[in-house]
Amino acid sequence: MSADRSSEGRRQWIRSALARFARFTGRTLRAEWHAIIVDPVHRVARRGLSGLVLAFVAAFGVIFFHDLAQHPTGALWVTRLGGVKADLPLGVSLLRTPVSLYVPALDLPVWAGITQLFLAFALAELALGRRRTLAIAYITTLAGTLTARAMIELGPGWWGFGLPPECGKVLDTGPSAAVVGLFTYLAVVRRAPVVFILTGGSMVWESIAVPNLAGREHLIAVGAAVVLGLLHGRGEKLRSFVRSLRVPRRPEPTPARRKPVPAPPGREPVPAPRRPEPAPQRPEPVPAPMLPEGPGPSASLPGGPAPGMSAPRQCDGFRTSTRAGTP
Repeated sequence: MSADRSSEGRRQWIRSALARFARFTGRTLRAEWHAIIVDPVHRVARRGLSGLVLAFVAAFGVIFFHDLAQHPTGALWVTRLGGVKADLPLGVSLLRTPVSLYVPALDLPVWAGITQLFLAFALAELALGRRRTLAIAYITTLAGTLTARAMIELGPGWWGFGLPPECGKVLDTGPSAAVVGLFTYLAVVRRAPVVFILTGGSMVWESIAVPNLAGREHLIAVGAAVVLGLLHGRGEKLRSFVRSLRVPRRPEPTPARRKPVPAPPGREPVPAPRRPEPAPQRPEPVPAPMLPEGPGPSASLPGGPAPGMSAPRQCDGFRTSTRAGTP
């Protein structure tokens, strides 16, 4: 009886666990579908073909360089512009790396890779923007190229990390590292585990099945994209962390004030001489204003002129006064 109850309880636990796993898988796939497919489709419908400029440029660039490399002279120019090898000087490799994104690899089918290239750049441009898409594509490609040079410099050994010097003569071109980096970055940022497993798992399987230089560069691109995806949206925290690592400047010491020396016993302290205060300046006397000449003293008397005197009169600028009765 107890065995039947324990078996029934175990079955119920398994059923509940499977139900929870199915619900979690359904929610994850639904969220990934909306983040990777539905949201970019809505943006294309809203922005039109202007939101796919990078995808068209990348696809037509690979087609152009592929057709140009079919002729001997064109192949020479393609190699000079975008041919990257590990035995080249570092400055030359850095100058050719941006063009090498559009130069197709020799051992990979062009028309099959163009579909992946267009899809990767289209989804990244719609979800991340043009500047960030170009930055992620270039950084992941450059990380793979520089790491391959480091592996060749180390030489064979180093627990399988180094590469023989013959790998330095292999032509290292193609947008495959950029495509892998963009898909991985999108999977990390948008939390798309299915896309991440398909991208990263295929690269791991490729490096195991065909151990070559390209497989290792793809793994490096996946790792660089994962690091960049984890740092996404944490720019302010990183800047504050870097500022905290800086050595703070020590404040300049302020000059200490001298304490007054106490006078010896038996002597009174001599007070410090005071500066004489300047005497207040008296204001200069202001001269009284000159009053204009007015009428004679008879006009200043109250009640008019004195009896027997007539009022002064003006004549040609002269002032005269006559007595009454004088002609």
